Amino acid sequence: MSSLTHFNISLSSAVVPTCLKTTTIIPVPKKSPVSCLNDYRPIALTPIIMKCFKRLGMRQIKDLLPSSLDPMQFAYCPNHSMDDAISTTLHLSFTHLENKDTYVRMLFIDFSSAFNTIIPQHLTEKLSLLGINTSLCNWILDFLTGRPQSVRIRNSTSSTTTLNTGAPQGCVLSPLLFILLTHDCAAIHSSNHIIKFTDDMTMVGLISKNHESAYREEVQRLTAWCKANNLSLNVEKTKEMVVDFRRAQSDHSPLEIKGSNVEIVKSTKFLGVHLAEDLTWSLNTSSITKKAQQCLYFL
Repeated sequence: MSSLTHFNISLSSAVVPTCLKTTTIIPVPKKSPVSCLNDYRPIALTPIIMKCFKRLGMRQIKDLLPSSLDPMQFAYCPNHSMDDAISTTLHLSFTHLENKDTYVRMLFIDFSSAFNTIIPQHLTEKLSLLGINTSLCNWILDFLTGRPQSVRIRNSTSSTTTLNTGAPQGCVLSPLLFILLTHDCAAIHSSNHIIKFTDDMTMVGLISKNHESAYREEVQRLTAWCKANNLSLNVEKTKEMVVDFRRAQSDHSPLEIKGSNVEIVKSTKFLGVHLAEDLTWSLNTSSITKKAQQCLYFL
């Protein structure tokens, strides 16, 4: 029997065999040197046939999705890419800065273990509201619950535990599920925009005449939305950048999230591109040149 036939049987019965959901986690360092457990990215290894199932499931979901999803989500959308997310962010900023007495505040949001905190029941409720049929919703719910998981480091393997929350890291279906979970997280004030690319979110606040109330309310609303959806903001890694070209600049007070101030930085890395507070390309060009020189050295 082909993978498609197996998938159709699994889909019609809304059951994913436990042997196919069994996952082995391989911790991969996010950076070097590693100083704590959060510096590891847990990559999930699953059976080959399950990888086929997940790709078929992703195709089913994408075929059923309505065209009215958040226009500020640039991942897994036809004719949209990471470059579009970057250019949209810059276009919104430059267009606003052409007006008198204006500046821009950009909040680069970081989630703590975003995929691991997904509540399957909550996710399938949102999928149902988006028009995904009950059979597929139940299949996704069964796929995300009752997952046996163990951790392997070199030749050592931990004991197995069963998970009923989250989505496997490294799974081709997980980013799409996260996008659908966050589809209703959108700015309500016209002076703010939430740019999304999978789990990368950036809030662009277009400030005029020092009136920041709408922007700060939007941040508080985002914090409340995250709490309601079981997503945790990592305040330490969340950064803010202020773009202010006015001659008479005022001090910009930091945002407060969960009792901690968000660090205001002069530059940051956004979707692989280095952005600076003056919105020039010097920093990004220097970074690319440095990488090219390193490659040429090895050659």
